[in-house]
Amino acid sequence: MVTQLSSSNKKDIIYPESDGQPIADNTKQFELIVWMKDNLELLFDNDPNVFVAGDLLWYPVEGDNLTRRAPDVMVVFGRPKGDRGSYLQWREDNIPPQVVFEILSPSNSAKEMISKYKFYERYGVEEYYLYDPDTGELTGWLRSGNELTEIDQMIGWISPRLGIRFELSDGELQIYRPDGRRFLTYSELAQEQEQAEARAKQAETRAEQAEAELQALRALLQERGINPDQV
Repeated sequence: MVTQLSSSNKKDIIYPESDGQPIADNTKQFELIVWMKDNLELLFDNDPNVFVAGDLLWYPVEGDNLTRRAPDVMVVFGRPKGDRGSYLQWREDNIPPQVVFEILSPSNSAKEMISKYKFYERYGVEEYYLYDPDTGELTGWLRSGNELTEIDQMIGWISPRLGIRFELSDGELQIYRPDGRRFLTYSELAQEQEQAEARAKQAETRAEQAEAELQALRALLQERGINPDQV
C-alpha cells in the first residue's frame, strides 16, 4: 500500500539549506569552483533567465528532503537570477539544472561519485562535467534519452548548452567563451577591469586636452578679430 503525503504534510517538511559539508576540501578546489561559477555568471550576465549557483542544495522531489545534491556549480536555463537558500525544483517550474560541474577532491570516494552520477542521470541533468585538478583528467557526459553517455573526446569539446570550449594546457583546465576569450581568474578579471578603467581615464584626459586646445584656438582667433565659427 502506498501512502500519499497530504499537502499540509508537504508544507510542514523542512528542506535544510546546508548539508553540513564544507564547500571545498582545499584551496585548489575552492578556487576552481569560484573561478568556474564567476565566469559562467559573467557569460550569462545579460540573460535574466539563466541562474548560476555554486554549492547550492538541489531538491528535485517535493516532500522528500533526503534526496538532494549540492553540485559544485550548476546552471539552470529558464529560471530567473536571484538569491536562493536552496533549489526546490517544484518551485522552479520543475526545471532541473541542465548543466552541472564537479571538481574532484581527495576525499571523494568512488562510491560517492557513482552516486552523484546516478543522481544527475535520474533527475534530468543534460550535461555533467567532472574535473580532477590533481591528475588533470577531464570527463564529461551528455544526455541521450534517459541516460548520461560519456563524451569520447573532451579536449576541444563545446558544450551544447553553454557554448564554452574545454581545453587542457599542461594538465590544467582551460575554458573558452563562445567569443574565444578565455575564462579568467579573479586576479586577471580585476587586472582587466583596472586596465579598462585606465584606458577610459586616458581617453577622458585626451578629450579634455583636445577641448582645451580648441577653446584656446577660438580665443586666439577672436583676439585677431576672426570669428572662429566662420573659419
